[in-house]
Amino acid sequence: MSERQTTQRRRRAREFEAFVAGAAPRLLHAATLLTAEPPGANPHAEHLLTAALAHTYAEWDRLRGEDPYDRTRQELAARFARNAWRYHRLRGGVLERLTPQERLILVLRLYEGVAEEQTAALIGLPVERVRAICTRAVRTMRTGPPTLPPAHVQAAS
Repeated sequence: MSERQTTQRRRRAREFEAFVAGAAPRLLHAATLLTAEPPGANPHAEHLLTAALAHTYAEWDRLRGEDPYDRTRQELAARFARNAWRYHRLRGGVLERLTPQERLILVLRLYEGVAEEQTAALIGLPVERVRAICTRAVRTMRTGPPTLPPAHVQAAS
């Protein structure tokens, strides 16, 4: 390997490390919301983010002016959507009451601030459907947590 190639690889690695240092905490939080895991106990979210970051690193030289955060978020959302069936079980996270699709739309729209049109294009749904799902998800979250059955209430006391 030539000295020039070595220098380019080091530069690429430094750029990517700087990107990850700045973006990873927010992306991990988004992944944790998607997987409905509690913060600090989120192995599925960590795996999802690691795979998305690996994809971004593989494409790093081809980004050419694209926002790496946006690219990684798209990859994260796409990976979550492809494997949404894995995230139906309740795990104790903030958005556990929502379906995986509702979580994906809510996180993209409200946490990440992605426009309805971009969200719809990213997940392959009409804009009106994205709007309806987001509205339903927000309504579900505003209604408060479900009440515990009497047996659980006694055990908790």
